[in-house]
Amino acid sequence: MATSSATTAVRSWRTAFLTLRDETSSLSGCPSVSQLLHDVLFSNLHSLVYAASDLPPHEVTSDLLFLLELVSNAPSRDGEDSTLTFTHTCHLVHGILQRVSFEFNSSSFNLILHSFQSIINFFLVKAATKSSATRFKPVMQCLETTRCLTNVYQGKFSPLEIVHLVKFVLHALGCSHAEFVCLYNSSATQRSTAESGKRLHRYSSLWEVLALSFTMLGEAFSRAGSSLPVDIWQSTIEVLRKVIDVIASKSVLGEDSILSSRFYSSLLNCLHVVLTDPKISLSDHVSGFVTALRLFFVYGLTSSPQFTFPAVGHKEVSPNLPSEEPKKIDHTPYRPPHLRKKDRLNIKQSKPQDHRIFSDDDSFTMNFMSSDSDYSDSDGSIKDTDSVQSSKVRVAALVCLQDLCRADPKSFTTQWTILLPTNDVLRPRKFEATLMTCLLFDPCLKARMASASTLAAMLDGPSTVFLQVAEYKESIKCGSFMPLSTSYGHIIMQLHNGIIYLIQRETHDRLLASLFKILMPLISCTPYSRMPGELMLNLIISLRARIEEGFPLKTDQTGLLVAAISCLTAALSTSPAPVQVKQMFLEEISAGSVEVDKRSGVLFTLLQCSERLASPAICFESLQALRAVSHNYPNIMSSYWQQVSTIVFKILKAASPEVPAKAWKGHVGNTAGFTGEKVVTAAIKVLDESLRAISGFKGTEDLLDDKLLDNPFTSDCIRIKNVSSAPLYEQESSEDIKESAKAFQSGSEQWSEMIEKHMPLILQHISSMVRTAAVTCFAGITSSVFFSLLKETQEFIISSLIDSALHDDVASVRSAACRAIGVISCFPQVSQSAEIIDKFIHAVEINTHDPLVSVRITASWALANICDSIRHCIDDFAFKPSIDSNANSHLMASLTESALNLTKDGDKIKSNAVRGLGNLSRFVKYTSSSHPASLGDSRWLERIVQALVSCVTTGNVKVQWNVCRALSNLFLNETINLEDMDWAPSVFSILLLLLRDSSNFKIRIQAAAALAVPSSVSDYGKSFSDVVQGLEHILENLGADHLSAPSSFKYRVALQKQLTSTMLHVLSLASSSDHQPLKDFLVKKSSFLEEWFKVLCSSLGESTTHLENENNSVGNQKKEMISKAMRSLIEVYEGRKQFAVAKKFEMMDSGIW
Repeated sequence: MATSSATTAVRSWRTAFLTLRDETSSLSGCPSVSQLLHDVLFSNLHSLVYAASDLPPHEVTSDLLFLLELVSNAPSRDGEDSTLTFTHTCHLVHGILQRVSFEFNSSSFNLILHSFQSIINFFLVKAATKSSATRFKPVMQCLETTRCLTNVYQGKFSPLEIVHLVKFVLHALGCSHAEFVCLYNSSATQRSTAESGKRLHRYSSLWEVLALSFTMLGEAFSRAGSSLPVDIWQSTIEVLRKVIDVIASKSVLGEDSILSSRFYSSLLNCLHVVLTDPKISLSDHVSGFVTALRLFFVYGLTSSPQFTFPAVGHKEVSPNLPSEEPKKIDHTPYRPPHLRKKDRLNIKQSKPQDHRIFSDDDSFTMNFMSSDSDYSDSDGSIKDTDSVQSSKVRVAALVCLQDLCRADPKSFTTQWTILLPTNDVLRPRKFEATLMTCLLFDPCLKARMASASTLAAMLDGPSTVFLQVAEYKESIKCGSFMPLSTSYGHIIMQLHNGIIYLIQRETHDRLLASLFKILMPLISCTPYSRMPGELMLNLIISLRARIEEGFPLKTDQTGLLVAAISCLTAALSTSPAPVQVKQMFLEEISAGSVEVDKRSGVLFTLLQCSERLASPAICFESLQALRAVSHNYPNIMSSYWQQVSTIVFKILKAASPEVPAKAWKGHVGNTAGFTGEKVVTAAIKVLDESLRAISGFKGTEDLLDDKLLDNPFTSDCIRIKNVSSAPLYEQESSEDIKESAKAFQSGSEQWSEMIEKHMPLILQHISSMVRTAAVTCFAGITSSVFFSLLKETQEFIISSLIDSALHDDVASVRSAACRAIGVISCFPQVSQSAEIIDKFIHAVEINTHDPLVSVRITASWALANICDSIRHCIDDFAFKPSIDSNANSHLMASLTESALNLTKDGDKIKSNAVRGLGNLSRFVKYTSSSHPASLGDSRWLERIVQALVSCVTTGNVKVQWNVCRALSNLFLNETINLEDMDWAPSVFSILLLLLRDSSNFKIRIQAAAALAVPSSVSDYGKSFSDVVQGLEHILENLGADHLSAPSSFKYRVALQKQLTSTMLHVLSLASSSDHQPLKDFLVKKSSFLEEWFKVLCSSLGESTTHLENENNSVGNQKKEMISKAMRSLIEVYEGRKQFAVAKKFEMMDSGIW
């Protein structure tokens, strides 16, 4: 019976479509297409739907394609016949597709899209006056049919077909936009319940059409977003922007029904997918998107009582505050207890499913956060379901903000003042919500997590550089203009307050981890020196309190504790160190909180955590924090050295040397086992930093050239170089200087203890990382501490360094040994020992040939330091009669040859080599009858000069700077007669060229200083006239100089002062020159020189530095230099019969005294 019925249905199908084909092929006598379709097909619509499942798929596909082509090509009218035709066609195709799998190719798919596009265009544009239900149902069926096809055959679509699909959906959205605008405007103006019910009935289908369209658009981009062309991506962004602008045009979102929530969710999910892979700049759209997305921060919460308190965990919270997961009020019909128990079991065994208004085969599900549900969507009231949908909308909006931040961080920074609060962060804001509002008050955990992720994305990255201009000002009147820098300062303040508040009270582990991820970049980008002094102090105290209190969740307690300590480390590492934090440490020390019986304070907490060897991660982070304290607060280190020494020794003893070195891992619970090399290395670095702090280490003890710095015009421009490896000491007062001797003595005791107690455990450690850290400790010793040690201890340090530099197999250890040699070689007593210097040179010279660049860099640095050290003690060491001159010559030859070879290496090595050559050229006596075997050979001199000239053209900025310094040293060598050297003119030309054309002011300053070194006209030789004219030209055009980079502007004043000093020097020698063209030039430039000297003389009356107020010698030196130069010019002008000009200079000269 069933077979007979199926056969009849199949026969009816084939008869209907054969008749349709025959009738439409006839050119005349055919009724209208609408009438024909009604008579042949639509009169028996349901039987045709059921018959399709018994037909071959290819036949069904062919017949339906024919039908769609016929309908879409038929002349369309706005009458009832066209409406019925399109409606029945959509229903037929939609119904059949639920039962039969289509077989189609690219051309047939395009035909389907073209046909559906015509139908959609008819209902949404031409038939816009029809009732909503009549129009939107066939549109929905077109969209659902297309979506079903793309889901079933998604792997078979080409990129071109995806493009056609996107254009189809964009067309549908374009057709519905006008009605959407009307819908949204009416939704925003009508508020009564009756009106809301009418709107829900009238516009529910439009919400569904829009939601489905954006869902399909998002699916298309998720499948082939990277392969879609730029124009398609841009068209999609423009459509999304038009819809977003409509939403942003109203200050309040429409929250009429669950359908509007689903529309918002689909829209935002689609926006998320599109923004994930931006094709072009979003700078024109960021502001519009942010304005609209901000409206979603409190979507669905404006009438919620939960939105009045921070949604933190139940610790320290008022009973009125909600827990993280609010209890749901059950409004469902009564169910017996046995059925409720069964329901609970079913819920536990299955994941909650998201109710969707579309088909069950929906594959486009965007998981923004974790898979944990905030609420169960099953068996709940309408109110609860709407609450879940609202929370998903808020999460989606927050994720879109993250996408915008990552896609265009530069443009996104302009929206900070809109998205973040400038005051009252702990006050709920229903109408001016910010990201902190979501983080603090949203009852949905996923929304709070999304807000935290968005804040972390905003704070992480180069775009936060602009926060360095932030400053906090207390007295800002409400409503008054607030500068951007002040706005940023208030935002940073509120972010700190909100994050600290949550860290103190939150109990959810994932959210706590996210809070620490926000806090880390917030600390790094906050200029605490321009913020309230208590801000950093409160942050440190709050973190310490949370660390001491611990975390209740055992599953990730270690991870949270590590994150908290890492934030504390970042806070303690900020520079400059806040005065309030320094005072806190001093109070802790004075109260004895570091002692065992006083269990309080930051230092005690860190020391306690660093002893937790069972948790290497906690131990490591605690050691990092202790190192930060040692570096930023060195004055307190002597007070708890004993605790640090004891803890480090305990860690070293726990490390088993029999276990092979391996990468550090967390050996949780293994207290007696291997302590990872990373923990051991961190402990040694704490020891190293503590010793540097106690010893007063301030970097390598460079022996500065007094002759280069003894200049009254540039003495106030000398910049103090900050050494990153040196602790950050405060400015020394007179009392600090008096206490320095005690500090050095104390440092000697600590160093002796470390060498005797700790070094035997680490210097020969099996781990190269540990050995490197151990050798690096010696690079932090000072000369005063070194020579206060026992002789045996000094010899142990030197022998250990030489042995590590020559015999260790690991490059990092040899490099560390070379650096320590470079530091100790600068000690005056060491440089006077020929035996030690010879050993140092031998160890360093061998490492200059190492295949690894990292070793050659530190070896060349040490070599340059040795050359500098020898230069400063040359009278006591290099040429003492008691020392073998042949050995000295061999030593100097070895140093020179090594430095010359290194000038052919990379820029970092070349820079050190040039510095070494400059130091050698300063003291080597090139002509000496008493030392015939010394470097008195002109070949050495020519090779050094040739190397320096070559480095100017081949080296980078640092190399060129060192060349200028080296030439200064060369000029200072009294054994060289510059006027007799063939290379002298080219050297002066190079310095003038660098002074005129270099884009780096530091190079120009050093070149000008080098040109001022020769003390007489004869030293300049034939180049004196060129030097004077070149300096005058540079001075005259200095104001129009646009060559320098912005980073060099801070050196402009120093350059002007150095040029002034150099010009005065050469002018004071001008009268001694017999070069007549030079004197003619000075006459020609008399007007400029007169004006220049007037400005210079007027500046003498201004108090330039505090030093000049205390001691007038600097001012007198300036007057003497100016007067000497003017007297020289007066002599020149009088000799050239320019008495009027000479008279003007005489009057200026007499006026300066």
